[in-house]
Amino acid sequence: MPSLGMHMFFTVFLIPLLFTAPCDGGKILVFPVDGSHWINMKILIEELHARGHSIDVIRVSDSWYIKEESPLYSSITIPQKNSMENFFLIYLENYMKAQRDGASAFTFLKLTGQFLSMISKAHSVNCDILAQILDHESLVQRLFDAQYDLVLTDPAIATGVVLAKYLKLPIVLNVRWITSGDGQFAIAPSPLSYIPVPGSGLTDKMSFTERLQNILFYGIIVFQERFLVGPSYDAICDKYFQGGCDIISLIQEADIWLFRSDFVFDFPRPTMPNVVYIGGFQCKPAQPLSPDLEEFVESAGEHGVIIMTLGTLVNALPDDIAEEIASVFAKMPQKVIWRHVGQRPSTLGNNTLIVDWMPQKDLLGHPQTKLFVAHGGTNGVQEAIYYGVPVLGIPLFFDQFDNLLRLQERGAGKILKLAEVNGHSFEQVLGEVLHQDSYRHNMKRLSNLHRDQLINPLDHAIFWTEYVMRHKGAAHLRTDAYRMPWYSYYSIDVLMTLLGAVTIFFLSTIIMFRFLCCRGRRIYKSKQH
Repeated sequence: MPSLGMHMFFTVFLIPLLFTAPCDGGKILVFPVDGSHWINMKILIEELHARGHSIDVIRVSDSWYIKEESPLYSSITIPQKNSMENFFLIYLENYMKAQRDGASAFTFLKLTGQFLSMISKAHSVNCDILAQILDHESLVQRLFDAQYDLVLTDPAIATGVVLAKYLKLPIVLNVRWITSGDGQFAIAPSPLSYIPVPGSGLTDKMSFTERLQNILFYGIIVFQERFLVGPSYDAICDKYFQGGCDIISLIQEADIWLFRSDFVFDFPRPTMPNVVYIGGFQCKPAQPLSPDLEEFVESAGEHGVIIMTLGTLVNALPDDIAEEIASVFAKMPQKVIWRHVGQRPSTLGNNTLIVDWMPQKDLLGHPQTKLFVAHGGTNGVQEAIYYGVPVLGIPLFFDQFDNLLRLQERGAGKILKLAEVNGHSFEQVLGEVLHQDSYRHNMKRLSNLHRDQLINPLDHAIFWTEYVMRHKGAAHLRTDAYRMPWYSYYSIDVLMTLLGAVTIFFLSTIIMFRFLCCRGRRIYKSKQH
């Protein structure tokens, strides 16, 4: 008779295998985007590696975050000398200064021009890197000989998509942004009457004026794609593909879109069958804090803890703002953990712990954490939702205002613009989010909605990645709309044909009527004579 131990072994280890689709270890080529995007990609790589897949990662020699040596992957390093990091950081400093100083419209127009130039240069530099790869015969042969099962890439910089096309491999996108904004606009019908364009600062409920504004913002995205970003990819396509290609069409051709959002966070909108929503896939139960940090957190008692960080790119706010924020924190009964790399504020209180780095997810998941002061990056917002911590948002640039607006619209956070930050405004908004129970209740509701899923988002992402490996793609989930010219997609040709037919019918009727009338008159006159 089987022992109790055998029963337990069968229950714990074998039954789960019955519900897991088999997939032998595959070979995956990863072409990531550096910076904060790599943080998300690395989570997928860790899980794919844990499931027995072999992974190669293409990186440049001066990569910010992507290490050459890793137990998770083998790296293919491309020499790179034109780093964008300094240019990017200088722009961020100038933009924050302009917001704080209340700069003129001309200054912001100039900064917008610099931003668009920076975006154009980033794509151009990465296209040069791709050309370097494709011109390297032995490297290209190595990539072909490796017999990869798919390419996993982030299309915010779409060189990985072009390389996959060249290697004739299936594509899985780890995506929220593409070369010209939110990826959903490229793959699914996107009525501008209720789908806000990124950067517009609008919700899904728009007045006539706001809808007009939304269309204008969409025009900026089209201009960016057509004249600033597209030419770099057109040059690559013309050189390496017979007949050329269109980068948006190549992105639309991807087999599976692992989309880093969900409809707890985002506004409802049309979507497509090959879009898999994995918002919050990086979240997991909080781990214990280090003994020193745990002691500090627990010492807050019933008042709890406030944590503040503005992401990895912004080390510190301007000194005058930091001084005012520190003075407000010093008055609070709560303990504060603040990631601040810069000059130590003179107004800092004994209740505030300054750190260079913090275990953000573990702190958000700690029951003592009452409030998250954040810049509104996608990862931080989704982690706040997962752990149910209300947010006081200070958006700085890019998509951060739009991210925070989604929380504010649902009553789970409050936005304080950088230009409006001073001691009084910060203290007022901080107190409102801390002490009005509605913010915590609304965020807890979002957390419950987000967690109530049949499949964990990370498992969902891995399943569909392995699905593409098992079936050599997922063409049956992909619409052929990307092959259609714009006038066919919008049925302009059909409407023009119908309009022409109706016009011909009415003209024919009028001509026939006039002919009969004229003939009738001639007959009448001939009878009179």
